[in-house]
Amino acid sequence: MVTTVPLWFQVATVAGLSLLLLADLLIISRRPHEPSMKEVTRHLIFFVSLAVMFGLALWFFAEPHALSPNPGPEFFAGWLTEYSLSVDNLFIFLIIMSKFSVPRQYQQTALMIGIVLALIMRAIFILVGAAAINEFSWVFYVFGVFLIATAVKLAKEGPEDEDEFEENRLIKWVEKRLPATKEWHGTKLITKENGKRLITPMFIVILTLGTTDLLFALDSIPAIYGLTKDPYLVLTANIFALMGLRQLYFLIGGLLERLIYLSYGLAVLLGFIGVKLVLHAMHENELPFLNGGQPIAWAPEIPIWLSLAVIIGILAATTVVSLLVSRGRTHEELDEATGPRRDWENG
Repeated sequence: MVTTVPLWFQVATVAGLSLLLLADLLIISRRPHEPSMKEVTRHLIFFVSLAVMFGLALWFFAEPHALSPNPGPEFFAGWLTEYSLSVDNLFIFLIIMSKFSVPRQYQQTALMIGIVLALIMRAIFILVGAAAINEFSWVFYVFGVFLIATAVKLAKEGPEDEDEFEENRLIKWVEKRLPATKEWHGTKLITKENGKRLITPMFIVILTLGTTDLLFALDSIPAIYGLTKDPYLVLTANIFALMGLRQLYFLIGGLLERLIYLSYGLAVLLGFIGVKLVLHAMHENELPFLNGGQPIAWAPEIPIWLSLAVIIGILAATTVVSLLVSRGRTHEELDEATGPRRDWENG
């Protein structure tokens, strides 16, 4: 894998972040509890600061490369995009926790294990995407059109449909075929009753979280490849975005119901990146039925600094407008405007 940083730094980064996640998982598993606001705030600040320092290190020290002319800005653009998409995913995670009636003290354990599974599956996705991009430049057309279509669908649906969650086929198969206990056994995934091994509700919840996040990756991975072609930056942006997701889940619960225009903001964001991908594909065009298989020179190239500015602008505008419009509204009014997805605190 060709990257903008030395191989030793790449290995050290991935190994270090993996150890950090493993340590976090072990600590949570040994002492399951509902974290306090002070605890999650402290941890979230740590993970965000770590991501910012990593991005600044790339900005000042990583050498430009054909895959990544601007490593630092590309990382920040990718990280912010993945983080914003992850915030939207929290709505579904809240619904999953409520649907399976996960006790509050076990929720962060379920989230953490689900996040680790999601990272493993996303890493596979990233490598497959990198291989496809290296072999076929027309993949950018596919990614771009897919993101534009996703943006249109998200804008049409709005926030109302985010409260709908349907178990995927794998989860339905597991629930039907594998013997399971209805009682919770702490954070255990498998237990033994009357001499038989049974899966626990925690097993099903974690599998649901992991596979659901994999479906979200269908949007997020093409989106970040629209901002950088470096698989290393794609992977690290995903890791840093997911590392703070568990803390964000507990920290901004009340704020989520106020982000009433988040879906529309993300639709604009995905649409912008989709257009950027199509324009980039036109610059590297090899399709024989378009311009005789030659690059389309008149297509404008969107620089990464403009992409970063647009991403920050979209997220800031979406947040500010959402908070201003929702200010003073009651929970009932917010539920009527955005659906019952926010009633999670009793779950």
